[in-house]
Amino acid sequence: MIADRVLRDLLPMSLTSIPCVSIQRQAKIEEAIGLLIPYLESMADSLVVTGDNNQPIGMVGGKEIIEKVLANPSRSIFQGEIETIMSPIVTRVSGTTTVRDTIRDWEKTGRAFSLIPNAIGGFSVISARKMLEIGKIAMTEMRISDLPKKKVCTFRTDSTINQIISSMLKNKTRKLLLENTNQFIGDRIIIEKIASDLNYLKNTNNFLEIPAIGFGLEYAKIINKDIMVNELSSIMFGMQHPYAMYKDQVISPWDICLALLSEQMQEYV
Repeated sequence: MIADRVLRDLLPMSLTSIPCVSIQRQAKIEEAIGLLIPYLESMADSLVVTGDNNQPIGMVGGKEIIEKVLANPSRSIFQGEIETIMSPIVTRVSGTTTVRDTIRDWEKTGRAFSLIPNAIGGFSVISARKMLEIGKIAMTEMRISDLPKKKVCTFRTDSTINQIISSMLKNKTRKLLLENTNQFIGDRIIIEKIASDLNYLKNTNNFLEIPAIGFGLEYAKIINKDIMVNELSSIMFGMQHPYAMYKDQVISPWDICLALLSEQMQEYV
């Protein structure tokens, strides 16, 4: 099974190609958000928080930001130190870690993100998006319709940001689909809006009551055929923000990670 292969065998040239993006523990949350936005849903996806000796002590991603804003939707929170909202869990892998062990660790922590030592004495990053590289080289008969079915979390045109964030956190998902469409909102879109149009909430007094429909929704890529999972992985790998829709299913990089654990993913080329 491909799940039992070690990472360095599957990604010999690119395993440590994604640099770790880090920030000091005492940095302001506003500074961290400005640094984080370009990396959300990318190969890096989260920031690594470092301590006094520049060693990793925690992580900050979209979840930590929207949790904080939901609890205290005011300008003042952005002046706090990033250490106060970081997750202290930092998972690490090596070239000899298997795909299965990597993904199982992510299931336990609820974050598809690990650090891996690189050749220059620092750390690189491996995330769910990186696993699309493995998905696209797999030899398999597994099709989209074979992927485990999951609940599709949706919202309405009159849903507020309060309802959106609450639903994301409750359902442990980063994206919600607008009912009866392929449009979606995600933590990245919300955080971008906070930092740009709303100027870190300086330009609004009722952030949580703003209708989500005004947040610049994006479109999931519609897949019209029941293609193989390796072909789907290849399509998603080429997308800036990979998110696909086939009939009533939505597929994220995390779904490809789970597919890699299947016995149907037997070989690679």
